[in-house]
Amino acid sequence: MFGMGQDIGIDLGTATVQVYVHGKGIVLSEPSVVALDRDTGQIFAYGEEARQMLGRTPGNIIALRPLRDGVIADYDSTEKMLRFFIQKACGRQGLMRPRVMVCIPSGVTGVEERAVRQAAIQAGAKQAEVIEEPLAAALGAGLDISEPSGSMVVDVGGGTTDIAVLSLGGIVSNISLRIAGDKIDEAIVRYVRREHNMMIGERSAEELKMNIGTADLAVKSSEAMDVRGRDLLTGLPKTIRVTAREIHSAIQEPLQHILSGVKEVLEKTPPELSSDLIDKGIVMTGGGSLLSGLDTMLSKETGLPVHIADEPVTCVALGTGKALSMLSVLKKGRQANRMRRPLR
Repeated sequence: MFGMGQDIGIDLGTATVQVYVHGKGIVLSEPSVVALDRDTGQIFAYGEEARQMLGRTPGNIIALRPLRDGVIADYDSTEKMLRFFIQKACGRQGLMRPRVMVCIPSGVTGVEERAVRQAAIQAGAKQAEVIEEPLAAALGAGLDISEPSGSMVVDVGGGTTDIAVLSLGGIVSNISLRIAGDKIDEAIVRYVRREHNMMIGERSAEELKMNIGTADLAVKSSEAMDVRGRDLLTGLPKTIRVTAREIHSAIQEPLQHILSGVKEVLEKTPPELSSDLIDKGIVMTGGGSLLSGLDTMLSKETGLPVHIADEPVTCVALGTGKALSMLSVLKKGRQANRMRRPLR
């Protein structure tokens, strides 16, 4: 067990960074955004303050997201952002460097995993461990993954959707899709541009998704919402009314990719564990799982019960915190997982 008060779990998400401190719980949840000066490269705003600047900055200031599709796209900015958040979460607790557990998508390459570890060390960690997102999500959702019994998790984040069947503390079958909340937002932006000749920003698309978006029209079909943007024909500001039916149509492509991923993982799952899933069903975590009707759509298409975790948005961060106290179980699970994998 790591030193009291210096154990930190970090959900390094494409959309949000959440920090868990041992004994305190989740102490920080901020957007994964930095604002920097284009001329000097100096960062002067992080998190929510920087997010307010997205699409609204003068020429010399850029607001950017240093993580894309669940991995580090801008290493220097990620390291500085991590350092800022670790210091903000820990306060000034003497000179002790914390030990950190960082969550990564299950599909990252060895190079991407090393980049995350290195960024955490550079940001001030004494030791950096990593945990795959589905394992952290399952722990945060309260599942007992150490049992010889199958559990299935679908974690829909901002940059990635991680789908996995877990048993004995390890991943039995999984897929990591770089299709999640961000791609759903992009699909809405494209739809509005194509059907209404209007350009809207990422934040407006996200608001449409959260307010009237649905994966199942039987759940929500009659709602509508006004959205503002720029008319592509006149270049002038414009307001239009968009319906839930339109948003449902706009987001079909990314949703079908997620559904295909779930079916692919189920097909690769050993029959003994598949039988466990008939009773236990699928547990959904991540902010994307809150999309209206996504649980009912997956249940209809797979024939399995689908439950949304109690705290889907914070599951992964809570799981990284829990993982700090069960490293030995997770290491055994990794070894068993390597032995289970067929030779190529």
